[in-house]
Amino acid sequence: MHTPQLLYVTRNYYNRRSAGNKAKTDNEDTATRLGYRNAGLRRTFIDSKVAAFFLDLAGVLKLCFTMRRGDVLFLQYPIKKYFAFICNVARLKGTHTIALIHDLGSFRRRKLTVSQEIARLSHASYVIASNQAMRQWLVSNGLKSKTGALGLFDYLSDARPEHSGKASADGAISIAYAGSLARRKNSFFLQLPADAYGLTWHIYGNMGDMPELAQHGHMVFHGFTPSEEFIRHAEGTFGLVWDGDSLDTCSGSFGEYLRYNSPHKVSFYLRAGLPVIVWSGAAVAPIVKNRGIGLCIDSLKQLPETLKALKPGELDTMRNNVATVANQLSQGAFLTEALSQAVKALNAG
Repeated sequence: MHTPQLLYVTRNYYNRRSAGNKAKTDNEDTATRLGYRNAGLRRTFIDSKVAAFFLDLAGVLKLCFTMRRGDVLFLQYPIKKYFAFICNVARLKGTHTIALIHDLGSFRRRKLTVSQEIARLSHASYVIASNQAMRQWLVSNGLKSKTGALGLFDYLSDARPEHSGKASADGAISIAYAGSLARRKNSFFLQLPADAYGLTWHIYGNMGDMPELAQHGHMVFHGFTPSEEFIRHAEGTFGLVWDGDSLDTCSGSFGEYLRYNSPHKVSFYLRAGLPVIVWSGAAVAPIVKNRGIGLCIDSLKQLPETLKALKPGELDTMRNNVATVANQLSQGAFLTEALSQAVKALNAG
């Protein structure tokens, strides 16, 4: 008699620096620790899209022959070309599917209509949204599958911060921003006043197509920084999560997407010991507020008054809260809880 298995399928990850790939491989490692077994080929890192195509296809085919009735298959959405196929084969074999959403194609890239995306996700038995805001959006747009929410993406790493997000020696507060710059994503930097609100801005990433920022006296460019080094040595009091071309709100397709996604960058800052500053309209804002791990603002123009209003000891409390959440992120706690809830719901019928 077949004993039900917990399964997942890995793939070839040809871009080692991708934050999305880091999130997916971390989730696979957490799933393995929880007793899930890779039912595809072994994980590879070959820098070739052609090789990736054939390796991924072979892994999917192997998976199809592995699934049995009563099994539970954990998938990370989107899976290019194969998501609906895998879910349909799983249904025919009596295997439950749990899909964790990393990205929605109907938002930034507009590769799918909303109805197409909902139809695709409906193939899964259970869908884990990135957060509660995305979960509500999915249900309100017609998703009939059982649903749950992740909250924050875990971030596995042995690295530990060596600074704890402290202010500079003179007590001045500074801002860290991780990510390469591009006009289409974060041209709000071009709108900052000449004094940049009296703050030092530490930019960890390439200057991209905004070379004029090199003349900004309040910005320190660190260039591309390996993730382990950033976690250990990131300078800054807060990590900023902001997208778009406006200081007043997060705008454009990237900015609007913050209403529904959980940026991997949030977890990255927290693992580096940095409290975060997020847009009050962002999906992660309730988590930041409830866990006491940062500040939520409507506009970047509010930064001076918001930072000035910090009470004595408030930063220390935030840093302590950040350390608690960072420890959870390093252990895969958010995915562990989400998968546990999913399996319970599926077993309940």
